[in-house]
Formats: sequence, structure tokens, C-alpha cells
Amino acid sequence: MTVRIVTLPGDGVGPEVTNQALAVLLTAAEEGGLDIAVEEFRIGGRAVDETGTPLPQETLDACRNADAVLLGAVGGPQWDHLVGDQRCESGLLQLRAGLGVFANLRPVRVHPNLADRTALRQEVVSGVDLVVVRELTGGAYFGRPKERTDQRAVDTTVYTRPEIERVARVAFRLAAGRRGRLTSVDKANVLATGQLWRATVSELAAEFPGVALEHALVDSFAMRLMQRPGDIDVVVTENLFGDILSDEAAVLAGSLGLLPSASLGSTRAGLYEPIHGSAPEIAGMDRANPYGAILSAALMLRHSLDRPDLAAAVEAAVDDCIATSVLTADLGGAAGTAEVGAAVVAAVRGRVSATAGAAS
Repeated sequence: MTVRIVTLPGDGVGPEVTNQALAVLLTAAEEGGLDIAVEEFRIGGRAVDETGTPLPQETLDACRNADAVLLGAVGGPQWDHLVGDQRCESGLLQLRAGLGVFANLRPVRVHPNLADRTALRQEVVSGVDLVVVRELTGGAYFGRPKERTDQRAVDTTVYTRPEIERVARVAFRLAAGRRGRLTSVDKANVLATGQLWRATVSELAAEFPGVALEHALVDSFAMRLMQRPGDIDVVVTENLFGDILSDEAAVLAGSLGLLPSASLGSTRAGLYEPIHGSAPEIAGMDRANPYGAILSAALMLRHSLDRPDLAAAVEAAVDDCIATSVLTADLGGAAGTAEVGAAVVAAVRGRVSATAGAAS
């Protein structure tokens, strides 16, 4: 059976990191006997320039018919003047809504060789292994009506009980398969949506007796994330808070370029992307860190393609390369984007071949 993958390289460094992630994905598939067909489509600024919209209908249709989607990044200063649904970021929001992906998984793990490269003390970040589960299709980013004049602007934050329940179930299940601890983050002391969030998650906890649930306010949790990150297992929170907290968590790993994400819905198909932006200042310079995009491909193998063995091989290959100091400039190294990709490809071949040999 052939699985269909759509790639959306997008803008800035998006095409560079996507190319390396795709090379790793195809290598793992070839070595592991997985047949993949790949098609590329437009999104973001490139799509605006060529079609007049950041998310052409043909792109959305292709993504809906795919088994998984691999995205690079969107946006750049040349499109900052656009407003409303013409903004590059609007295309990404439309894609998430159009695919029905409501749970965004953002794992953060500190590699031992990078524990001294963060802004925090090594003993604080050593051994950190957490996942932020961000609700992806509700809250202020999608609330209507929106209003903007020269003197006044309004964003509306709306959540319903079913929206909260479905993302919380994803987080509870994830925690049940890890260390059994779930932290639900809200602003229940001020916001009505936070109060509904807390009540809904609390009620759902009865379905998962093996998971220890705690609640935290977003402001104090943001501080705790920097002070005691090793105590955190799985975090579930709303769209805006999740966006901010997961970017903050990049400090723990050492670079935003290291972190992957998986956006999942009610089907196996998912949207996979590094959490960094388009970084136009280094686009085309072979300086972008592709590890986040490569690890996003690993998440695709695990969650959409049902090949956890190949996902583990890709993740181990990344660990191998970091351990041997194959690092881009953001991590204090001198390796280029393509060099990192080639190193991971070689490491994946060795990993998958060794596993296949052991199994035979």
C-alpha cells in the first residue's frame, strides 16, 4: 500500500528544512519497506504571489486527501502589509481548520550534549522530557467577531465543552502512556473560558484514574516551566497559551530549531511542522536548523503512518548526530542545513539496517 504525503515548503527557510526532512523520511521509508508518494503544493507568501491567496483550494483539497502533510514555514517581511484572510498566517489557520486538526503535540526533550547550551543552568534542564498539548482550532485565534479600527481592536475568545473535552482526552491518553502526570493550564481566576476549561478537564479526569491531574494558572506555570521543568510530564492548554508556552519551552532544549510538532484530529491524517518560523534573515544561506523538521517527520511516522519503529530510528539518528556535534550555528556549531540532513540520512540507514538485521 502506498501512503500519500503532501509537502508544503512555504516561505523563508521552509523549503530548506522541508527538503532535509523529506530526504530523511524517504530514506527511512526505503529502508523500512514503506511505499511513499509525495506531492508538493503552495502555501503562504509564495501562494499569495502566485495565486492571490495564502491557501489555494487545490492545496487544501490535496491535504484533505493525503495520509499526512509536512509543512515548512510561512510568512516574511515582504507580506507583512497584507491584512485579514490575505495574511500568510491566515492560510495556516485555515489549513488547520480545514483539516480538522485540533490537538497540537509539541514534545520538548533536552539532549544531554545540549544541556549546557541553554540560557538556564545545566542541572535545571538536564533530563527534561515533556509534551505540550495545545488546543489548535479554538480560542482567540479563531473567535468571531474580530474588530479593528485605528482606535480600537477586539479579539473574541470562545471555547465549548466538546472542544475542551476532545483535546483533553488526547492529553490524558498521552500522559497515561508516559509518566502518568497531566498539568492543565488556564486562567480560571480571571477568564470565563478558563473556568469552563478547568471544570471540563476536572470532570474528564474520572475516565483516566491512572493519570494524576493538576491545574495551574498560566502566569505562575510560565515561571515554573523555567524553574522546575523536570517535574513536568504532559501539559494541556488552550490555543494562545499553548503557542506561547511551547515557544518558551524551546529555551529548555537550546533552540527553537530543534522542536517538532504534530497536529492531530479525529483521523490518522495529521499536519506536521517544526515550530520555528520562516527566519527570512537566513533563508537561502544553508544556516537553518533542520532538526525540528526532521523530528516532525518522525512524529508523522509514529502518528499517521503507523511506523513507530521508523519513528524511533529517526529520533535515535538525530540523537546520534547531536552526540557527535553535527550542529548548526544556533546550537554553537558550524554545520550547514544540508550537512545536517545528510548526516541524519546516513545515521537512519545505519539504524534501520541494524534493526532489520537483528530482527532477521
